[in-house]
Amino acid sequence: MKSSNIKKLTLCALFAAIAVVGSLFSFPVFGSKCAPVQHLVNILAGILLGPGYAVAAAFIASLIRNLLGLGTLLAFPGSMCGALLAGLLYKFIKKLPAAYGGELFGTGVIGGMLAYPIAAFILGNESAALFTFVVPFLVSSLGGTIIAVVITLALAKTGILDKMHDELNN
Repeated sequence: MKSSNIKKLTLCALFAAIAVVGSLFSFPVFGSKCAPVQHLVNILAGILLGPGYAVAAAFIASLIRNLLGLGTLLAFPGSMCGALLAGLLYKFIKKLPAAYGGELFGTGVIGGMLAYPIAAFILGNESAALFTFVVPFLVSSLGGTIIAVVITLALAKTGILDKMHDELNN
């Protein structure tokens, strides 16, 4: 296995662990458990590792959170859609705001709407509607995105972000 793959797998696992531990810092918004650290991780993983590894980190974090009772099944569509869109937009546009927007739209809108069938048909929530989870998912995603903006802009300004990209792709 190439050294860059091992580095990416290791960072992916680290991001998943940070998201799980970060889920201890959550708050309720309109019946949804909001964990902004997950969205911070989605953006960092999307920028540094790309969409595939970002989705893997989001899936692993959601799975562990559910197994430990720290999250619900709604964690899957929100985190995975945000990670995928953040990673894809950054991969093709190569601008940090693209990753931020991808996380917000992917988690808030797409993930929020995909949470509806899970809530209604799997969890039996009869009051759930198509847009029920959009606002809480957007609130959670916005919190994590603001933290990510502060961190990534500082990393970019100091040149560390470019060094991290170089190290992960060698």
